[in-house]
Amino acid sequence: MPDLGRKKVGIIACSGEEIPEGTVTRLAALKVLETLRPHETVTICLPLFLAGGEGDRAFARFHPTVAVDGCEKRCAARSTEIYSSKPAVSIVVHDGADATRLGTARRLTEAGMKRVNDVAEQIARHVDQLLGLKSDRRAGRALGSPESQEDSKGRQATCSCGSGIPVATLRLAGREATFVALPLIFAQFREAGKLPDDSTQAELMEAVRIYNPIADEDEASCADLILREYRAYCQRSH
Repeated sequence: MPDLGRKKVGIIACSGEEIPEGTVTRLAALKVLETLRPHETVTICLPLFLAGGEGDRAFARFHPTVAVDGCEKRCAARSTEIYSSKPAVSIVVHDGADATRLGTARRLTEAGMKRVNDVAEQIARHVDQLLGLKSDRRAGRALGSPESQEDSKGRQATCSCGSGIPVATLRLAGREATFVALPLIFAQFREAGKLPDDSTQAELMEAVRIYNPIADEDEASCADLILREYRAYCQRSH
């Protein structure tokens, strides 16, 4: 199975700008990404995710995600489940209390900022649980990660687009089709000495199916396409 890189947690926050809870979700996510768990998390951009951002969708397919929504519509959680997989954790900021005490979408009150901190701590605890790390709440960091002792100065939130999970867009039956992790699969097969011929086709398709749903009607044409692309990959790699 291809190595998809060190496991991290993706955080996908509500994009709603009409309610203060939406502001709370984004600020809480940002605090986790930049301060509390900068090395253990990446951000997933909801608008790009919905628009077909393959880097974000690929990341959410192979790494646990925490969806943070401002209301019960759960746009972030539902979008993640539709386009990738069900979030490992779904948090809803709205709890039925009077939202006006949080302030407005543009300016949060003291209570609103406290809610930001509370939600950020909640997200960080879930990150630790998902990665099997011990929390050091006083230091605001997770213990046990390779970078846990590094200075936090200058850290910035990183995006799942740069998660290291490659995708390849090919022409399948006259349309564009995106295959996740295909370059990694090809590299692994070539390193194992797998020949780019019919003897490898079934095994190659089995590996591709692990990361990519393939419709029954596309099975035959997809198998031919993948083998052809693997053959071209091997030729380029000589």
